[in-house]
Amino acid sequence: MTAHQHGAHGTERRLAWALGLAATYMGAEAVGGWWTGSLALLADAGHMLADVFALSLSLLAARLARRPAGSQQTYGHHRTEVLAAMTNGILLVGVAFLVVNEALDRIGTSRDILGGPMVAIATGGLAVNFVGLWILRSGSRENLNIRGAWLHVASDALGSIGAITAGILIWAFGWTWADPAASVLIATLIVYASWTLLREAVAVLMEWAPAHVEVTQVEESILGLDEVSAVHDLHVWTISSGRIALSGHVVSTPGCNRDKLLQDVSDLLHERFQIEHSTIQIETEDFDEPGGVCFT
Repeated sequence: MTAHQHGAHGTERRLAWALGLAATYMGAEAVGGWWTGSLALLADAGHMLADVFALSLSLLAARLARRPAGSQQTYGHHRTEVLAAMTNGILLVGVAFLVVNEALDRIGTSRDILGGPMVAIATGGLAVNFVGLWILRSGSRENLNIRGAWLHVASDALGSIGAITAGILIWAFGWTWADPAASVLIATLIVYASWTLLREAVAVLMEWAPAHVEVTQVEESILGLDEVSAVHDLHVWTISSGRIALSGHVVSTPGCNRDKLLQDVSDLLHERFQIEHSTIQIETEDFDEPGGVCFT
């Protein structure tokens, strides 16, 4: 098994464990929210339901991404992970708006809420979320799909903290308004957490250059090679998380060794910008028709 295959299987195991945890405690929070009368707990249970869906989607995407490339799918199925991440971000925003709508209906109304049990149940939810975050921590920086799942669990942990705080205020002071107020705060944090995820997913689907690669610096670095006189039609984009691609035309100086120049450009892209998938066309200054093309 290659290192990439081993990492893919590890990703799936982490997602499966996190999914099992979320599904197990979701029912407990739903029953607890109904019993205590707490919207914050019900919101957290609803968020856990979204977690279950999102983690299931992420797990499916991770498995689809391992499928080999076909004759018509030349890049393989890696972008299923990006689509899953985008769907997760949209789902998070939808959950947030539902919670806010219900919280606004509850503000100003008097409801009996059991603060003590609410705190106990929310604390259990927080513990489950911390375990889920620990499971997903590896890979959450490099893989957009894992990051989407991690953000779901992280925002759910924030929801549990909000529910615990509201429960303490209700238990100690009888401040029932703290329950819908905590729910609105939870929803705000959810939207904030999903924004970055959506922005990154859209950037990949729009084939923008990754944020950490400055295209002008790439062009200047190639131009810095002795046997390069010009660079044009330079494109940099992300296939999926950690897979950066580049294509471009490099105009060589007269009499240069094209094979050596091609190798120098490839080494430069790999060492300085971590770009491993590059397609370079070497041209002479009087080149104006297709032909005599070198690729890497």
